[in-house]
Amino acid sequence: MTTRRASGSKHRRLLIRAPSPLESLAFLLVEAALLAALFGLPTGLPLPFLTGFLGVFLLPALVASALTGPVASVLGGRLTLKRSLLLSVTAGAFSIPVAAVWRIIHLAAPGTLPAVATILLFLQGPILWFRHMTLFGVSNPSHLRSLPASLVGPLASCAAILLLFTPATIVYLEAGLFLLVGFLASALLLRAADRPIRREFGTSGVALIRPLLDHINERDPAATETLERFFAKFSAPVDLLVRLIVFRSEDGVKATVALPSVHPGPFASLGSSDLPRRLADRLGAAAGTVFVPHTPCNHDLDLPTTADFDRMASGTAQLLADLPEGSHDGPASALVGVGPAPFARAQILGPVALVIVTQAPAPTDDIDRSAVEPVAQMLETPGGPAIAFVDAHNSYVEDEGDLTYGSPAAEKLARDVEAAVRLAHSVARSGPVRIGVGVRDGYSLAETGIGPHGIRALVVDAAGTRTAYVLIDGNNLVLGFRAALLEGLRPLAVTAEILTTDNHIVHEVDGGTNPVGERYSVDALRREVRAAVETAIADLTPVWIASGQRRIPSVRVLRPGWTVRLLTSLGDTLSMFTNAFVMTYLLVLTSSLVLLLLFR
Repeated sequence: MTTRRASGSKHRRLLIRAPSPLESLAFLLVEAALLAALFGLPTGLPLPFLTGFLGVFLLPALVASALTGPVASVLGGRLTLKRSLLLSVTAGAFSIPVAAVWRIIHLAAPGTLPAVATILLFLQGPILWFRHMTLFGVSNPSHLRSLPASLVGPLASCAAILLLFTPATIVYLEAGLFLLVGFLASALLLRAADRPIRREFGTSGVALIRPLLDHINERDPAATETLERFFAKFSAPVDLLVRLIVFRSEDGVKATVALPSVHPGPFASLGSSDLPRRLADRLGAAAGTVFVPHTPCNHDLDLPTTADFDRMASGTAQLLADLPEGSHDGPASALVGVGPAPFARAQILGPVALVIVTQAPAPTDDIDRSAVEPVAQMLETPGGPAIAFVDAHNSYVEDEGDLTYGSPAAEKLARDVEAAVRLAHSVARSGPVRIGVGVRDGYSLAETGIGPHGIRALVVDAAGTRTAYVLIDGNNLVLGFRAALLEGLRPLAVTAEILTTDNHIVHEVDGGTNPVGERYSVDALRREVRAAVETAIADLTPVWIASGQRRIPSVRVLRPGWTVRLLTSLGDTLSMFTNAFVMTYLLVLTSSLVLLLLFR
């Protein structure tokens, strides 16, 4: 499924990666120079440029970057040096608007301003506000345990300012009050932002930020366990259906098409996300080249934990071991459909009718399992082939394309499936079947949007017709790319289809849907797809086909509607945080300004 409901376009930039330490150091140098220039250039302003650059801005920021992590660690938190440097840069950025306003007032009416030491201490309130809200989320969700690390930067700056200017005693009191205002505003923001998820799920959403970052960036086992415990609280056991189609040659199993009724989410590597790679690894060499296309299901069939994935994978591996050898010369057909733009095409492959569903060239996305199960029950007959559905998931438009039970699209799908299966039966004939496989991998997820299983081609030569299936490990395909890729395959196969796995590992690049083609050009993708199919054609060998299915009992999945609840809460959290962020920043500034006026 595309994740406009699972992560949403408005959440797509929430997951950011810290720049390298050298990049952050460069930003710190520029930031310190800018602030020093605002207070000290041209020569003659209250703060000499070098004094401000080194003593007030750069050295305290470096001290904070070096010490914040160790202080946080002593109190049970964790912050890498890379994140600590980024925190110093971003916290310091909140001083720039205040410094710019000070500079404008100084030029217009210099006699109205308090001493420069007081203004420099004034800056520490917004800095503490930002540092504490950040450390509370990414280091330790405890005010008491995060505050010492939050104070490292402001206290280092305060010490430098007080040493350089030796102000009157009253300024020390002002400095303490500025910091108190910053802390209280930060606590107020955190409380407001935490309310939606705490109200809906009874747990702190802010407390999940650190595990989320640690899972995405480091695959930290403890972080993964924390997140999976959260998901597991909202799961329920079901009997999962798994179907395998196995192509066996004289040298053993050549390829396996695995069709578990599992959605490859929720995201990153949690639960059943990264399903294609992980299931292929579990099936091992005994399964040959493994294809795990998307089956008709949505986020209600996400697996919440690694233990649930293991249960499903073990049952699938046992099904593979129990399958018979299959038949050399069972009935087979081409991939066929009825009408100019059918929602479904079918191919008979011995004991199974493989049905590929897509609404392309219109948008196409998740298919409710309830929309296809009655169709399969109606078409399956004793002694006839089983019906195996694949959701091609290959034409992305945000917020469009879901196929739900009872909708006009579902009714058309039922008609098209029935017509396609009956046509495939009518043209099927007994005879040898050859298949070939081609694999292209090693793609950069960040650069291409293609997951670790890469691009896989399965070419089926049966009933005098060559059919090519291309499976891309990604979450949907940019609208229009399917037609271009199929056109590139026209000389190689009579019929073809482009599929994606819907692997939700691709979301961790930017927190968004990241469909294939958003980061990778259609020309480059056409070359890779064609190369995979050419490899598969060169690999064609005779096979016999076996298929079977099994229900794996008591596998937990997310409860129906849970994802919608979570996304609604995330949307409320984002809205609340955005509003509270602006309001509390202004609160820090106005409250500190009132203190300035009171002490003048």
